Amino acid sequence: MRVFRLAFSAFGVLLIAVGALWIGQGTGAFPYPATSFMINQTPWIINGLIAAIGGLVIILGSRRILH
Repeated sequence: MRVFRLAFSAFGVLLIAVGALWIGQGTGAFPYPATSFMINQTPWIINGLIAAIGGLVIILGSRRILH
């Protein structure tokens, strides 16, 4: 069970990081690479929020369910 909790937690952290990257590109705060289609695009802010919240839910759920 501990291995599953660690795997789910790692996946949740990765999902939060990807969500933060998408939010940064969607808002224009992280415009790299400069030719990215995601820069200053509102849908990527929303997608990033969904991904980050999903990652948080996975982390909290894995701690609660697999405890």
